[in-house]
Amino acid sequence: MHTILKSNTKEVIIGADKPFVIIGEKLNPTGLKKLGQALVDQNFDYVKQLAKRQVDWGADALDVNVGHPGIDEVAMMPKVVEAVLSVVDVPLCIDSGDPKILEAGLRCAPGKPLVNSVNGEEKQLAAVLPIVKERGAAVIALTIGEEGIPETAEGRLAAAGKIIERAAKMGIPAEDIIVDPLVMTVGHNSNAATVTLKAIELIKKEYGVNISVGASNVSFGLPDRPSVNMAFLALVMQAGATCSITDPIKLGSTIRAADLLLGKDNNSMRYLKYFRATEKLREQEAAVKV
Repeated sequence: MHTILKSNTKEVIIGADKPFVIIGEKLNPTGLKKLGQALVDQNFDYVKQLAKRQVDWGADALDVNVGHPGIDEVAMMPKVVEAVLSVVDVPLCIDSGDPKILEAGLRCAPGKPLVNSVNGEEKQLAAVLPIVKERGAAVIALTIGEEGIPETAEGRLAAAGKIIERAAKMGIPAEDIIVDPLVMTVGHNSNAATVTLKAIELIKKEYGVNISVGASNVSFGLPDRPSVNMAFLALVMQAGATCSITDPIKLGSTIRAADLLLGKDNNSMRYLKYFRATEKLREQEAAVKV
């Protein structure tokens, strides 16, 4: 099953038989104070810098979130989308829990964008799915039910099924739904990652949809978080995840290496091309810092 995202000129195909798709996470002020202040100041040069750097480092698409105190997010989202599109041409993922902000972003996003996100709560299903249908977008489905995030893989399968079935009734095909089975921190629950891995297996077997994971949650509160995140990404890719909203700068090489080892890189060409390109980027960025 293929999920297709489009910009004005580029098409990104997400699927089990395709290389893993990286959706850059750095256009999100949560945990990034400099971006939050840039949005307050309407400093879109910094937004453009973040967008271009992520694409240079291998992002296939970009997540765009403007959630920050003191900002009119409905007004801000189109401005940020416009700034991003002025320097890169990759599909966009419009990221908000507020339907009005989603609509504002989707009106400006060209091609076929991605919506982040909907969950299995009735209020969210009723608010978000009609927007997705009207725009002809794809959507990330979080495995959250009325009682929150299920503790078991079977519970997350049920949450995914509810969203997929509700979407089907509205005419949204399964190929336009990317399920995120969610992961909690292993520092709090040592079985958190294994529950996610089992959920991926169950959801893929039952529905065959594409799977997205967020790598960073798994390591929260632990030392040397990048090592934990890299190991987790390799495991979920083996289990069947096909894309991730993540940091292409820190995790791009891990993803390229895992694709290579999983037989998705003929003659190692993507891995070698990525290595050479990022080697030059490191040299250039080091020279700028000096």
